[in-house]
Amino acid sequence: MLKTATTIFLGLATSFTFLLISPPPPKSFYHSLYISTSLSDNTSISHHLHTLTRRPHAAGSEANAEAAAYVLSIFTSSNIKSHIASYEVSLTYPSSRSLTLIPPPPETPTTFNLRQEIYDGDPYADVADEVQPTFHAYAKSGTVSGLVVYVNYGRIVDYSTLKEMGVNVSGTIVLARYGEIYRGNIVKNAYEEGAIGALLYTDRKDYGGGGGDTRWFPDEKWMPPSGVQVGTVYNGIGDPTTPGWASTGNCERLSEEEVEKGGDVPLIPSLPISGADGETILRSVGGDVAHEDWQGSIDAPTYRVGPGPGIINLSYTGNQIIGTIQNVIGIIEGAEEPDRFVILGNHRDAWTFGAVDPNSGTAALLEVAERLGKLQKKGWKPRRTIVLCNWDAEEYGLVGSTEWVEENREMLASRAVAYLNVDCGVAGPVFHASATPQLDELLKRATQQVKRNLLSVAAIISLISIELVIDLKVQDPENSSQTIYDSWVDSSNSPPIGRLGDGGSDFAAFVQHVGIPAAAMFFGGGYPVYHSMYDDFVWMEKFGDPMFHRHVAVGSVWGLVALWLADEEFLPFNYLSYAKELQKSTKDLKDEISETDISLNPLFKSIEELHKAATTMNNQRKEIIERKGWTSMWNKDHLKVRELNDRLMMAERAFTDKDGLFGRSWYKHLIYGPSKHDDYGSKTFPGIDDAIEKAKNLNTADSWRAVQHEVWRVSRAVKHASLVLNGKLT
Repeated sequence: MLKTATTIFLGLATSFTFLLISPPPPKSFYHSLYISTSLSDNTSISHHLHTLTRRPHAAGSEANAEAAAYVLSIFTSSNIKSHIASYEVSLTYPSSRSLTLIPPPPETPTTFNLRQEIYDGDPYADVADEVQPTFHAYAKSGTVSGLVVYVNYGRIVDYSTLKEMGVNVSGTIVLARYGEIYRGNIVKNAYEEGAIGALLYTDRKDYGGGGGDTRWFPDEKWMPPSGVQVGTVYNGIGDPTTPGWASTGNCERLSEEEVEKGGDVPLIPSLPISGADGETILRSVGGDVAHEDWQGSIDAPTYRVGPGPGIINLSYTGNQIIGTIQNVIGIIEGAEEPDRFVILGNHRDAWTFGAVDPNSGTAALLEVAERLGKLQKKGWKPRRTIVLCNWDAEEYGLVGSTEWVEENREMLASRAVAYLNVDCGVAGPVFHASATPQLDELLKRATQQVKRNLLSVAAIISLISIELVIDLKVQDPENSSQTIYDSWVDSSNSPPIGRLGDGGSDFAAFVQHVGIPAAAMFFGGGYPVYHSMYDDFVWMEKFGDPMFHRHVAVGSVWGLVALWLADEEFLPFNYLSYAKELQKSTKDLKDEISETDISLNPLFKSIEELHKAATTMNNQRKEIIERKGWTSMWNKDHLKVRELNDRLMMAERAFTDKDGLFGRSWYKHLIYGPSKHDDYGSKTFPGIDDAIEKAKNLNTADSWRAVQHEVWRVSRAVKHASLVLNGKLT
């Protein structure tokens, strides 16, 4: 009897002990929980966006400081340690502007009011006066007068067309329409062609729905006739007065003259104007009829190129200050590898209300923060540290993120795993993503149905008696019966993933300056009311995302990728994808220079070595996984995992070069960088591309030798990446 009682007691004790020491749910459980309907909340996202967009909040403004405080409060209430990282940076605001058209007689001069008009029932009419007067940030102050020349989109190819037509823009004021290249390059191209001023307008053909009977906002999504796209015309990145170092306190600064000599700020005055004002000016332009693809909307006047006879008097005075900007930084410290950082970023500042750009992304960032806070309450702790960043002054030239990266460069270079960016999170339907290639498969995986977790999650839920409904797939907000991946893939069954060579958002400093793997994602793309006062909550609610399901979807994909990068034992990088992408890009380059003596053999050979190194790396990872068990502790496999992950993390750094691109030394990455003539344009092998362009113009032996040198530079960088992946000294 005693023996039986003892046996029962021991059995109960063992069972009780098992319950006490039963292991916590695996990370995969929390990842599935993260994308479940129980944690996502489109109502909360809608509230965040409404709060953030109540007032215009340009960088340096009181309203933007209030928005920073709001972001900080959400981070803090989500149990995320947070702080403000402030910088003192160069910012510009408009002091005065005037624009007068003097048409040929008998027409009388027209002085434009340069105002964006409110509409009947506009809920933001009471704060419309807080919208800054339309201007270009960092525009050159000055007064100029000259004949008008219409230059289409202001591209290099457009000026070539004008030369073929016998039109000389020297000494004139150019009229260009937005749409094909970055506005800063439009102004720079005009200056280099000899123009004395530049006007940029939003053509109805591109932003107004094509004209005719088309209605505009608030009835339809299109830009109203008085709408103006404002923005920066700075061609650099970060504070212009502190190139390469952080704008902290009383730091060293360049003078205004030194900044101008640097070549990244405009040297002629410019103004953005409305489509209506642009058409008025075009009616005063004579000369040859512009080509058909230069013409406007259905009922627009016939576009001619000039010069004149219309004359423009343009005056602009800017006020340059050193102002305070505020990055909000939230940190969830890793439990096992706190010195490895997975960074998520979005900017907060907007030219006006910013419902799409950027606060659809900010609302999604706050949703991510709240979901991660809920996971922490349920016992989740990340393996690696997650850093949430809400940047300031992005609109001026990626200023907030760049100053932070420059200040923390060495820490980031040695510890950052990846950077994940969302700028305009939602502008309409259709999912888009760009990345450095080792993250391609991770993005695909995040947008596909998460099927393999089904049984284990169901078992865990049953075991620990958690009552919740988990939707085990990242749903497409346009069609709940399919995943985002299903609607993302194109006809070749491969989703189109872009690259991060452009300077269009805050990933630039991470990728192009330090060499950190990165990705960016969003729904929509270009939208008609971009950078105008009509980018408000009403536009989003009516046209961008009425049910805010796209916002939820962005938050799901963004956070899920971050969780995998933070929690998976092996970093989910695939450098075979990188090697294949480089192989494809080099074949395209070969076609471009097929009629030259340039040899790409060094580059092809380096890419082959990278492919071998990536294959070896994948095999080493498989070997460690297969060995795992009780003996792995004694075999020190955890140290091997750490060392392997370090190689995966550091390989991207090897694609950078300390000397950077020729003439653009801040850009260190030799694989991806912005086009020299379009900051929005992403280039593969930007140094080679710059050298080829120069060689085609000069056509000298030295210029073509410079192209070959750039090929060798890229080849060496790719070889260095292979050596890092191999992890062995030569």
